[in-house]
Amino acid sequence: MKDSHLIIVQRAVKEIKDGMNVNLGIGIPTLVANEIPADFKVLLQSENGLLGIGPYPIEGQEDPDLINAGKETVTAVPGASFFDSAESFAMIRGGHIDLAILGGMEVSEQGDLANWMIPGKMVKGMGGAMDLVNGAKRVIVIMEHVNKFGESKVKRTCTLPLTGKQVVHRLITDLAVFDFTPSGMVLVETHENVTVSEVKEKTEAQFIVAPELLAKHKN
Repeated sequence: MKDSHLIIVQRAVKEIKDGMNVNLGIGIPTLVANEIPADFKVLLQSENGLLGIGPYPIEGQEDPDLINAGKETVTAVPGASFFDSAESFAMIRGGHIDLAILGGMEVSEQGDLANWMIPGKMVKGMGGAMDLVNGAKRVIVIMEHVNKFGESKVKRTCTLPLTGKQVVHRLITDLAVFDFTPSGMVLVETHENVTVSEVKEKTEAQFIVAPELLAKHKN
């Protein structure tokens, strides 16, 4: 795991509470499963029809028929349930998923999310993201703060096709944590050794700094 991914994943797992039903998106979000405390009773749901995803299998013990939505081989915990995709999406659309942790290509200051396609590149489909951002009780997006060209992925307005408008509750990057409120986008945390000035420098979006964070950095 890259250092930047580790920072993101370790912060993201703090959003998961004991007893939750959680959906983890493809990419970095799948790594969150390995960090969930062993004593937590958390059911991980996959939109391809599994409630109760376990750890990744040990090499040599993979079951090719047991996969998550990202087509990765997984295991199932005792008591796991298997069902068709119609039942799975009924769970999502019915508001039975407490938390969705999704990856992102871009997030805007309004809480818009773009995470399913880049025009001109082959895409198999949008997967379950469009349903998850509207059906899950809480949506957390995790992603690196800048792209490989050093450009901010935290935008004033998304330039890529949207997954959903004003659907993100919290954004966690390798630099900081933002919340989306009626007053606007709010910087609520910076990671260790990251300053507010650095976050501002690498963020295209306009945001407010939470008073308690401002006081912390002044001290």
